[in-house]
Amino acid sequence: MASEFDLIRRFFTHPCRNAVLGVGDDAALVRPTPGMELAVSSDMLVAGTHFFPDDDPRKLGGKALAVNLSDMAAMGATPRWATLALALPEADEGWLQEFSAGFFDAARKYSVDLIGGDTTRGPLTLCVQIMGEVTAGMALRRSGARPGDEIWVSGHLGDAALALAHLQRRIELAPHDAASCLAALHSPVPRVALGEALVGLAHGMIDVSDGLLADLSHILEASRVAADVDFAALPVSAVLRAHLHGEVARTCLLAGGDDYELCFTAPSSRHEAVMALSRRLDLPLTPIGMIREGEGMRLLDAQGKEMPIGTRGFDHFGAG
Repeated sequence: MASEFDLIRRFFTHPCRNAVLGVGDDAALVRPTPGMELAVSSDMLVAGTHFFPDDDPRKLGGKALAVNLSDMAAMGATPRWATLALALPEADEGWLQEFSAGFFDAARKYSVDLIGGDTTRGPLTLCVQIMGEVTAGMALRRSGARPGDEIWVSGHLGDAALALAHLQRRIELAPHDAASCLAALHSPVPRVALGEALVGLAHGMIDVSDGLLADLSHILEASRVAADVDFAALPVSAVLRAHLHGEVARTCLLAGGDDYELCFTAPSSRHEAVMALSRRLDLPLTPIGMIREGEGMRLLDAQGKEMPIGTRGFDHFGAG
């Protein structure tokens, strides 16, 4: 049976392009670019909580890095380095081969070096720490939203949560619809280029990981402002729209999470600049509401009437 160090050498030791010293010593060495600040984040994925134990390991490897890349995007940072800690029930070399291939596919695409980590025996758990760079003083924070800002969101919302509802048999999707939504769940696309481009344009930003209403609420709380959200403006796929009459799909849209889209605020005077960015990146960017003075959030229907919000999003230790 291969040792821990054999597994690290075979599956997780790759040449580093951006680090002074990578995998193989007691610590990695990195040299930040002068004039830049480091952005650092970590996410843990636990089997049975964040993914099914029999999920495709190659897609899981890509997603493990992608959800962390999304955190860099939300700060306007360029991802540079990552560490990976794995708890494994057993040393399944076939699983590790596929998982590491998916991880490094994503790492190469976004020019990220894996510079260290750890492995141990235990319930299947994946923990990635990611580090990126952003021009000093220019990071986009949750606390930057201002009254009069438009609220924007990238891409579409709710498909990943709809896929999970399908897998859990809370809703039934046609095979081709399920395939589309499952791609959103298993292979999220981190909006790194968008995050970088919004530096100097957006005021406040967050990635939508726990549900739109929950994550937008974090911006409101940090910025000490309120918001009106136009339910009819929320960007949805044709699949989700076809089911939007039901409570399951509505909850997926508003509170499902796992979207990894960016929600940001920008002054209304920069509306055309944001639309030009949407065209340049070939990525839908949709205005969904306005920031106002006060506290809290109002969800409004097409007639401007306030709608009940209900569950806001995923909470590991609470009820949303």
